[in-house]
Amino acid sequence: MGTLRVPDVVPSADQDCERLKKAFDGLGTDEEAIIWVLGRRNASQRRRIKERYQQLYNESLIHRLHSELSGDFGNAVILWTQDPPERDAKLAKDALKRKNKGIKHLEVIVEIACASSPHHLMAVRQAYCSLFDCSLEEDITSTVDTPLRKLLVGLVSSYRYDREVVDMVVAKSEAATLHEAIRTKQLDRDSVVWILCTRNVFQLKATFDCYKQNYGNPIDQDVKGCVNGDLEDLWKMAIWCIDSPEKHFAEVIGNSIIGLGTDEDSLTRAIITRAEIDTMKIRGEYYNMYNTSLDNAVIGDTSGEYKNFLMTLLGARI
Repeated sequence: MGTLRVPDVVPSADQDCERLKKAFDGLGTDEEAIIWVLGRRNASQRRRIKERYQQLYNESLIHRLHSELSGDFGNAVILWTQDPPERDAKLAKDALKRKNKGIKHLEVIVEIACASSPHHLMAVRQAYCSLFDCSLEEDITSTVDTPLRKLLVGLVSSYRYDREVVDMVVAKSEAATLHEAIRTKQLDRDSVVWILCTRNVFQLKATFDCYKQNYGNPIDQDVKGCVNGDLEDLWKMAIWCIDSPEKHFAEVIGNSIIGLGTDEDSLTRAIITRAEIDTMKIRGEYYNMYNTSLDNAVIGDTSGEYKNFLMTLLGARI
């Protein structure tokens, strides 16, 4: 369950557009008004606001936000206002075009492939082709080294069945296949990658449960040390995003906040992309991991309108 709070009575898109226009055209930009409107609308409502803004004022709302806002606050508002498939396609492109990208930069692609619905993944792939005149798979192939490339291409190319269908015989058999691959340090075998990249989420959860029951440890724990560091991390990300995405995103937020400085890009991405999906679960998992509240952690590491916007998406009353 997400934390986005949409009012019981939502103004019309025209009224929201009028309020945004006033926020832009006054003496200085009224950031509070922008948060009040966009931070309390769901994806379909935001899409309608963008359409009507273009029709009413003959300008792109996204372009106007770019000109009015800056810094982490501007980046967060613009990401939130974009259509989710287009937003995720751009996030993936930004990750892939980095010259010195590491596994941390590729986690957004795993999130798109494994922590989203099959329909959303397909929409992201279509948006990627439209925006960049090539496929997501092509860019991964040309910019990511082997063996990470093989697993990433498999993950983004999948179209998983999205209903709860589980075969326990298959789960037990494929748990054994995964265990043998881990024992022999051959996680890059085609048959093993195929399991992770094609089975539906419910089937994979059953397989992971069988693995733990039959072999004593959670599969993500046994993956440690089985392959080189980056591939190990990629497998762990994929397993967490499939089995318990709230755990993955709680860790992303924790890593972005704990330590010297704040990784605003990761913090923003985690909250923006999950606010309508499972931030309630992420909040609970964050407390389990770090023994402190997610809200207090965000408040303590952010400031100004950026903090207010993130907290609005987390359901706080600002």
